[in-house]
Amino acid sequence: MPEPKFLVVRLGSLGDIVHTFPAVAALRETFLASKIVWLTHPRWKEVVAAAGLVDETWEIETRSISSVRGTLRRIREEKFSTVIDYQGLWKSAAVPFLAGARRRIGFAFGSSREFGVPVLYSERVAATAAHVADKNGQLSLKAGASRPTACFTMTLPEDAISRIATTLRDNGVTRYAVLSPGGGWVSKCWPPERFGALARRLFDECKLPCVINFGPGEEKLASRVVDVAGATVAFPYSGNFGELMAVLQGAECVVAGDTGPLHLADALGTRVVAIFGPTDPARNGPYLGMHSDGRAVVLRAESVHSTYKREDAPHASLLKISVEDVVAAMRLLRVIS
Repeated sequence: MPEPKFLVVRLGSLGDIVHTFPAVAALRETFLASKIVWLTHPRWKEVVAAAGLVDETWEIETRSISSVRGTLRRIREEKFSTVIDYQGLWKSAAVPFLAGARRRIGFAFGSSREFGVPVLYSERVAATAAHVADKNGQLSLKAGASRPTACFTMTLPEDAISRIATTLRDNGVTRYAVLSPGGGWVSKCWPPERFGALARRLFDECKLPCVINFGPGEEKLASRVVDVAGATVAFPYSGNFGELMAVLQGAECVVAGDTGPLHLADALGTRVVAIFGPTDPARNGPYLGMHSDGRAVVLRAESVHSTYKREDAPHASLLKISVEDVVAAMRLLRVIS
């Protein structure tokens, strides 16, 4: 009997891709000889490849007709025995459906992210787990994995590691922490002024400088952090994903909200302090650090009503988390004494 052949679909975003890795790792662990292909947006190809879980990473730009047509053709030609849609959106479910894949596994009604999507699956899973990574694992179980999630190790591009080492050395940075003040939604971001005050305190009390990570469109946010901290103690940095992974992996600790760099740092084995407000850490928290070796501390105010509504100001619960709270968490992780 031929080995099964899998297509896994997770188009984005960064944190969601990281939370899919444990489920795909379980699939790989069970089907060592099988071909596994990951379909994603071009932006995330480097991150997916770094996890080393699949044989090929295919790119698709769903806004491009030619890209979609080409992907449909490749899926038909490859004749996958099973497609798993870990995303649960119309655009992620429609591609294997239109390609005519016979076995299409996804979340059931009530579990998918967009209404009506499960009509495009041949098999549906009612996710009962709390964390997103465990929900994804239930899809892997349905596909035949021996367990829902498994461990994995990320391998970084050597050239990215070399470039980051040179950049840090040129700026006089050796031992450092990473602060990542962005996060897409302002309502789930700790104020940049507090990140700046944290950087100032870490340097004054522990001689620990901070790299301020920022993404496209977050330049002003990073500048506000540096303005409060001082340019001599806070070094703003933005690079490609290979370089970001190198920066995160080399850090003593990463402090961030519920955002992609936090989850990527967690996957890389770095200690993390996660500052949560409206989103639920039981559902979206740093999965590996919380569930394995205690590399993560999650800070969240008491009795917060979880919401995923996007607003233009930090959620009130985030203002209850002080710089002292973060410093205490870093001491608990033995980042500082």
